[in-house]
Amino acid sequence: MTLTGGKWKFRLSPTAAQHTEAFAAPDFDDTAWTELSVPSHWVLHGHGSPAYTNVRYPFPLDPPHVPDENPTGDHRHLFDLPDAWPLPSRHVDGTGRTGETAAHRAGEALLRFEGVESCARVWLNGQELGSFQGSRLPHEFAVGHVLRPRNNLLAVRVHQWSAGSYLEDQDMWWLPGIFRDVSLVHRPAGGLVDHAVHADYDHTTGRGTLRVLSDPPGRVTVPELGLDLPSGRSGSAQVEPWTAETPRLYDAELAVGEERIALRIGFRTVAIEDGLFKVNGRRILLRGVNRHEFHPSTGRALDLETARHDLELMKQHNINAVRTSHYPPHPAFLDLCDELGMWVVDECDLETHGFLAFPDVRNPVDDERWTPALLDRAARTVERDKNHPCVVVWSLGNECGSGAGLTAMARWIRQRDPSRPLHYEGDHTYPDSDFHSRMYASHAEVELAGRGETPSTGSPQQDARRRTLPFLLCEYAHAMGNGPGGLSEYQRLFETYERCQGGFVWEWIDHGLAHRTADGRSSFAYGGDFGEEVHDGNFVCDGLVFPDRTPSPGLAEYKKVIEPVRIRAGSGPGSVLITNLYDFADLAHLAFAWSYEIEGEQISGGMLPQPGRPVLPGGSAELPLPAAPETGRSGEAWWTVRAVLARETDWAPRGHPVAWGQVPAAAPRRATAGDVPSVPAVPRRLEESADPPTQAPAGRVRQGPGIFASDNGVLLRLGGIPLTGPRLDVWRATTDNDDGADFLTDARVGPMWRRHGLHRMRHRTEAVELTPEALVVRSRVAPASSSLGLRTVYRWTGTLDRLRLTVTVTPEGPWDCPLPRLGLRLGLPAAYGCATWFGGGPGEGYPDTSAAARVGRWSSTVDGLQTPYVRPQENGARPYVRWAELRRGPTGGGLRVEADGGTCWFTARRWTSEHLDAAQHTTGLVPGQTVWVNLDHAMHGIGSQSCGPGVLAQHQLTVAPARFSFTFREVSATGES
Repeated sequence: MTLTGGKWKFRLSPTAAQHTEAFAAPDFDDTAWTELSVPSHWVLHGHGSPAYTNVRYPFPLDPPHVPDENPTGDHRHLFDLPDAWPLPSRHVDGTGRTGETAAHRAGEALLRFEGVESCARVWLNGQELGSFQGSRLPHEFAVGHVLRPRNNLLAVRVHQWSAGSYLEDQDMWWLPGIFRDVSLVHRPAGGLVDHAVHADYDHTTGRGTLRVLSDPPGRVTVPELGLDLPSGRSGSAQVEPWTAETPRLYDAELAVGEERIALRIGFRTVAIEDGLFKVNGRRILLRGVNRHEFHPSTGRALDLETARHDLELMKQHNINAVRTSHYPPHPAFLDLCDELGMWVVDECDLETHGFLAFPDVRNPVDDERWTPALLDRAARTVERDKNHPCVVVWSLGNECGSGAGLTAMARWIRQRDPSRPLHYEGDHTYPDSDFHSRMYASHAEVELAGRGETPSTGSPQQDARRRTLPFLLCEYAHAMGNGPGGLSEYQRLFETYERCQGGFVWEWIDHGLAHRTADGRSSFAYGGDFGEEVHDGNFVCDGLVFPDRTPSPGLAEYKKVIEPVRIRAGSGPGSVLITNLYDFADLAHLAFAWSYEIEGEQISGGMLPQPGRPVLPGGSAELPLPAAPETGRSGEAWWTVRAVLARETDWAPRGHPVAWGQVPAAAPRRATAGDVPSVPAVPRRLEESADPPTQAPAGRVRQGPGIFASDNGVLLRLGGIPLTGPRLDVWRATTDNDDGADFLTDARVGPMWRRHGLHRMRHRTEAVELTPEALVVRSRVAPASSSLGLRTVYRWTGTLDRLRLTVTVTPEGPWDCPLPRLGLRLGLPAAYGCATWFGGGPGEGYPDTSAAARVGRWSSTVDGLQTPYVRPQENGARPYVRWAELRRGPTGGGLRVEADGGTCWFTARRWTSEHLDAAQHTTGLVPGQTVWVNLDHAMHGIGSQSCGPGVLAQHQLTVAPARFSFTFREVSATGES
């Protein structure tokens, strides 16, 4: 029976010693106490405040001691037993003495805690049961001798800090409380104490071998396989193996005495052979994420529905592996991984990161006094999770440095379960790891590892061993804010070098806590928002989904990069090549839909024929495209082919898109000078009487449909549209990856840009010239307090209904950093709030984050173009845009801009880059009266330098002479002639 899910009585004290243990007595008066939902964290219910640190401990480093200031939560809960609950009976013998009888018939009752942070002391009916640590691990007490039918009083004292806190420095919010289930479990007399399922698969014969060990002995039946075995004895049968792609489970039953235990068995064999990590005889590629358990309102008190939603989202985005950073998850999560299919690296509840900066303080993993605690955590992890087929790797913990305690853990785990390899990244000599594991390694380092050419450590023996281990990125591609960049390049390395077996993006979710301002606006809080003395800011917001589990653009990018089917142009015209990148599955579960689009509008579509033979992993098939439909329309044409689910699965409906590819159907139509009507407009100065003052006051220049200021040549109006600009713009609100982490030694572009003053660019007009063909504006754009500059020439030509701007940029001075962007910024009235564009979409993309950008015609409101990163930063650019329109409403008139002779990045928002840069939360972004539009000829990439490598050279915006052109014209409301 569960004891959680309702309200418990609660009292918070600022210290551990403020109150005695009197509260544990059944007759204690708790009427003045408040009530608290359990499971929960009390700091999320108004009792104290949460705190976030990445590495630093928020208390003095004085192991194993903790300060007197130790928030302590006392909990009381009354419960009755079900009427049928068996209890020991009492009798009086012939001598008048009382004694326990029928205990053997009643069995035992266990009080089980699944997770308490960080230390709990427990009483039942006034009797102290004991205490325990290990926040994300289970603990049980035998309580049959204490229970009574009615009015059982469970009292639990929880301390926020304990000696165990030194082992739990895991880059997350410190959130004390009873945050997982508490249950009372009846164990029948003679019932099961322990069982271990061994279900191996022989990929050469297709047979599975089952052996179940149980204490005491019992009998195992698997009806579907016709197996009926005594425990400890092996039996085999032809089986379908369990994999993350094909999670086949067999229902079984273990009978011990009168007890029946349901088992879900997956047959699979895990091994490291020839330097490769293999499952069922095949090298696998991990397309993974690190996953903390988190909810913006309930913290780590995560419900089953949310956990399932996480896994469904992962599967829908082609993710096949989870590292349970940095502790075992709620046990129900692993049940779901068995069912839905996910490779799991199950990590022990251990991290001592904060010790690494203090070498004079003994790290617990290298202090023999702590070894029993380390072994306890290892054992509780393995014993809880050993029967899950999804768990294919044990991980000792995270960022603990090195020490004999880790070796002791590894030795114990290998003896207890030799069927799974071990992982640990923190010691780069890898004495206790079966993987060469790295965090945030650069692309160059990954390639060296793939070639077996990693630099020497100075020990030939260690070097030789390391180079024979499978290479794994246990953390990479830091998904903090806008990003991560460079995913495609990592994936190509994984696919090129067999030894490089993928990795786990850091991480799944932003840990932003739900927060409301005084005026009722909602946002998400991060480190420092609760007045913490020690904190690490928004470093806690580094996930592929936002706190409310809305997928970020980074997740869409990751899905595209790791898609298990690749669709490309075939060997000849009129066909596509379909390549199977799954590890085990063929493509029979997929169907292939096609569409034919001109200028982003679908003209026709249908389904391609299925391949004539099974397409096995690593194989390809060429499928014919239909003939292009006859149409009188001209424009850029594309074939889009999607691989979609042919039938419903447990994690997605029929038709869910798994992968896609695009093939050009005709050569892209490029704008030329001939696209502008042959009768050019002649620029002329306007006198006050030339036009009504509201249209063109004195001091103005007309060029075609445009009105310019004569003193600085800035465009003021295009037809009936008032404008601000356009002018050269190089600044963007820095991203978390631009700013980088201060502990990294590589140069960080965000601070560099600020040192150069690129956030305070100034414009000086040197000349405004009218020629018979053009309005030419010469200017110098430069940062304040700098001698650097960009000589900029704007050349405006036009016709009756359009303007064409050619911009020439010449750098001056010793530029030693890339530019954030290079293009134009202009402003329109706020009414122009509906955008349509032909180019990459539907979401944002930058030079190294645009794999998911599909060429098409897309529409959005300006508000919908924004990506609400928890800490506001550069966002929302649409890549490879051929043209864009901003209209007054979905069908109203507006402005059309075309990128002449190429494409651009298109951004529109209701605040300037400067306002965006200054905001600390989304509530700091207040819409103004202007829609600010950026049309960028070039953009600097994103990278992953918030905790990893920066932008690859090919995606950097090097300062160099540039020339680019745009055409502007006013468009009528839809349907107008």
